[in-house]
Amino acid sequence: MSSTAHSTTTDREKQPGPTKESPASSSALTFPEGGSSGWLTVLGSALILFSTFGVSLSFGVLEDHYTVRCALFRAKYIVQPVQRIFLNNSSASDVSWIGSMQLFLDFSIGLPAGKLFDDGHYRLLMISGTVIYLFSFFMLSICQPNQYYQVFLSQGVGMGIGMGLLFVPAVSLPSHYFCAKRSLVMGIVFCGSSLGGVIFPIILNHLINGPIGFAWGIRTVAFITAILLVIGNLLTKPRLPTKKQRAPEDNAVLKLILKDFPYWLSVWGACLVLWGLFFPYFYLQLYAVLHGVDKGVAFYTITVLNAATIFGRTIPSFLADRYGALNVAIPMTTVSGGLVFAMLNLQTVGSLFVFAAFYGFFSGAFMSLLSAMMASFAFSVNEIGSRIGIAMFLLSVPLLTGAPITGAFLHPPHYTWWRGVTFSGVVQLSGVSLIALSRRMVARRKGTWRV
Repeated sequence: MSSTAHSTTTDREKQPGPTKESPASSSALTFPEGGSSGWLTVLGSALILFSTFGVSLSFGVLEDHYTVRCALFRAKYIVQPVQRIFLNNSSASDVSWIGSMQLFLDFSIGLPAGKLFDDGHYRLLMISGTVIYLFSFFMLSICQPNQYYQVFLSQGVGMGIGMGLLFVPAVSLPSHYFCAKRSLVMGIVFCGSSLGGVIFPIILNHLINGPIGFAWGIRTVAFITAILLVIGNLLTKPRLPTKKQRAPEDNAVLKLILKDFPYWLSVWGACLVLWGLFFPYFYLQLYAVLHGVDKGVAFYTITVLNAATIFGRTIPSFLADRYGALNVAIPMTTVSGGLVFAMLNLQTVGSLFVFAAFYGFFSGAFMSLLSAMMASFAFSVNEIGSRIGIAMFLLSVPLLTGAPITGAFLHPPHYTWWRGVTFSGVVQLSGVSLIALSRRMVARRKGTWRV
């Protein structure tokens, strides 16, 4: 191709229809691979994930705040109870349903959100999602102690719906600007959630356990996310034609997706991985507190874990553009599943932080590569949103049930940690085996090992 071909790529350029080619093998010249609009969209999408998924990654702080006193009175490791309490009549498993419902709706709404996104309704999704998310966030600040249903409806349901309307469009839109750098760009976008997972736990810990208390601590974070979501909405810009502006053959993609067995095998494998992936995110701070770690130090275990995901979402994503998303995700997730078992032998503060750093790195890689993995099965750029949306919808089920199941395995107030750890590790490793099988089939179909 000559350099002239590069200059002919415009925002209205027709994208390739469904063919038996992979996105990587279709003409990459249909993608600007950057530009001011492309990189501003990446920045805006990262801010959106920072303000939504980044907050959800801080749920371990609220799990501790909602339940810790009830647990501390019975934990053999604790000499003196800590005076912080909000949902003292609810068990750790009950409270984890709040965070699980939020993640469930975040992913399950990806099915209709992905379809609406592919049909050209990006701006409608962003505005409605932002309004619902912020309204529910502020409603959380006025919830009363021991009113479980209030917290569940505002934080679990309301914020989850708002996140669901924002999530798939935010992670899908950069794919319309990039092809060769797609995995790296998606990793950068997911770094927004990692940074949120670093910053928000520190803010929440100091605010809700400090002089201003729970209500104004939540409001402060809500105000921060409101400003950033508005900026993110202004920076992002749709690029592709709407459904009405596209050729009819570009819209006939659902049949291809339904028949794509390697894609579905990878989705089921991802379901198993996510069934156990978030166990440390939800329970590591509680684990540290119950094992006698000073609360001023234990607070930072979640921060370290989320900080490590920044590297886990950039370095593997860079490698994925060179070697393939599946080729990178499989070994990274295998290590993640094996690392969970190390929780059974964390005896010192140093070992807790080392575990948090390594687990954050390897588990973060899977989350950042997930969208790229699903997009790699697409025959056309116009079906990326649908493929990611369908996958997210199915992945919502393990996200809903994973934390409560592991919470029940912990069997509070005794907290038998080996049960939750074993479940988390086994399901992750089982999921990797299915993804590895899917990778083998895709490599054979494409005629290349780089998948």
